[in-house]
Amino acid sequence: RSLNISGKKICIRNKMENYNNIFEEVDGKIRAMMTSKRYRHVIGVVETSSELAGIYGTDIEKCRIAAIFHDYAKQFTKAQIDKTIISHSVELDSLESESIQLSHSKLAAAIARNEYGIKDEDILNAIAFHTTGRAEMSELEKIIFVADSIEPGRKYPGVEAIREHAYCSLDKAILIIYKHTISYLLNSEHKIHPDSVIARNYFLDKSNEVNL
Repeated sequence: RSLNISGKKICIRNKMENYNNIFEEVDGKIRAMMTSKRYRHVIGVVETSSELAGIYGTDIEKCRIAAIFHDYAKQFTKAQIDKTIISHSVELDSLESESIQLSHSKLAAAIARNEYGIKDEDILNAIAFHTTGRAEMSELEKIIFVADSIEPGRKYPGVEAIREHAYCSLDKAILIIYKHTISYLLNSEHKIHPDSVIARNYFLDKSNEVNL
C-alpha cells in the first residue's frame, strides 16, 4: 500500500517537473520572438492566473502552462500561420480564418499539444478558448479567460470593476467582460464569434438563476 502511494507521489512529482521544464522552454521561446509589450502581457497573465488559482483552489501549474502558451501564436506571420495550420491540421471556422485575433488561440493549443506534448484537455481548452470563451467553461478555462482581461498591464475603462469581481466571483467577472467586449465589437462594427454570444447568454442565465 505504501509503495503504491509512493508511486503516485513520484508520478505527480514527475508530471510537475515536466510542466516546469515545458514552462521554462516556452518562456525562453516567446521572450525571443515577442515584442516586449506582448511578453509582459503574457507574464502578467501567468501571474494573475496563478493568483486566481490560489483563491479558487485550481491547479496552479496547469494555469501557468495554459497562460504561458495562450498568446504563443499571436504575433505569427502569415507564413507561420499557414505552416501551423497545415502541419498540425488545425481546423478553423470562417471567422477564425479571417483574423489572427481569433485563430491564435486554436493555433497555440495545437502547438502545445503537438510540439510540446501537452495532453491535458483542460489545459488545451483553456488555451483554445481564452479569446472567445465558451459556455460551461471549466474553472481553469474561466481563470485564463479572466486573467487575460485583468492582468496588471490592462488599462481600459471598467477594468478595475472586473478586477474586483474576479476575486469574488469568476462568473460575474466573465459577464462584465462580455458586456465590455461585445459592446466594443458592436461599436467598431467587428464581427462577433458565436462562442462569445452563446457563452454570454449561458452566464447570464446562470446569474439570473442565482438571483431568483
